[in-house]
Amino acid sequence: MAVLQAKGVGKRFESRWVLRALDLDLEAGERVALLGPSGCGKTTFLNLLGGLDRPDEGAILLDGEPLHGASPARLAELRRSRLGTIFQFFHLIPTLTAEENLELPLRMLGWPERRILDRRRELIEAVGLGHRAGAWPSELSGGEMQRVAVARALAAGPAVLLADEPTGNLDRASGQAVLDLLAGLTERQGSALIMVTHSESAARICHRILRMEDGRLLTGAS
Repeated sequence: MAVLQAKGVGKRFESRWVLRALDLDLEAGERVALLGPSGCGKTTFLNLLGGLDRPDEGAILLDGEPLHGASPARLAELRRSRLGTIFQFFHLIPTLTAEENLELPLRMLGWPERRILDRRRELIEAVGLGHRAGAWPSELSGGEMQRVAVARALAAGPAVLLADEPTGNLDRASGQAVLDLLAGLTERQGSALIMVTHSESAARICHRILRMEDGRLLTGAS
């Protein structure tokens, strides 16, 4: 069974439908890129898949559990434990160091201290920032901040990682480093990835490419 499914999903704002009849099956460990022009509905769809918003028609299921019918408390629990999110603008907490940002979701899940420290050490080294663990976000480059954000999103071992233009605010070299990191870490952990991007080259790290136009997925995507 697919780890994440969208079945006939639609979303409207007031009387205007911005998404209609979207279907998606995301398998465990699969990487999928979602491409399309600005304003076509990519980020809106990603927000629905991550439980940040609810569809006006259709269903979204995570490991077979309907997200659209879950209580706010259950949605928050699922987002902490089963879903990871990476944003274009990092969203690191400026008053926490790199390693403190990374471990925050684990503390929210109530992991034991020893397990948190072991996981923190593992991931900060995996993203190549062991020497920058105590740095504040203001002291990190854009590429370094996004690597911390990747590690934070993967910290709890989520089933699904949702990435919204993860390289959109980075130069080419930093962006490619983040993409390579995403591919390697999701492969190692077995997390599925759905990545919104404008970049054809960024999409190449994915097993499958879906294209969106005017709120619909186009047929014949690779």
